[in-house]
Amino acid sequence: MKSLKKTRRIQIIAVAAVALTLSTALIGYAMRDGINFFRSPSQVVAEPPSANEVFRIGGLVEAGSIVRGQSDTVSFRVTDGPASVEVQYRGILPDLFTENEGIVGTGRYVDGVFVAHEILAKHDETYMPREVMEALKEQGEWRGPDPKADPQT
Repeated sequence: MKSLKKTRRIQIIAVAAVALTLSTALIGYAMRDGINFFRSPSQVVAEPPSANEVFRIGGLVEAGSIVRGQSDTVSFRVTDGPASVEVQYRGILPDLFTENEGIVGTGRYVDGVFVAHEILAKHDETYMPREVMEALKEQGEWRGPDPKADPQT
């Protein structure tokens, strides 16, 4: 009787371990395209990613760089000060997309051009994505308020 209980416990533990391993593998497989790393233009220029890697790039839209092509194709440069990267986007840009304003794009870096499939622009006067703000501060290009400062003072 004791050996039957012991065998049953071992079987349950083995099935639970297999189920846990399988569920972890399935979650990892499902998330493989859902995780996008952020890079500044300086990081992209210094260490270009592979053409099949999806990542986010952020910075300021360089003044005078917006070129509207046929239909809904737009190209522009995004910069963090010392470096800038050419961006191509096909689609409708957000209403708040303008020169010298912050953006974050998601896409791939192909042959020296960031091909974006999504562009996000800031949503109000003071918002800047944390990653973009930190990258601009590192390069000495941050021109906004200090987010740690008390807004009441």
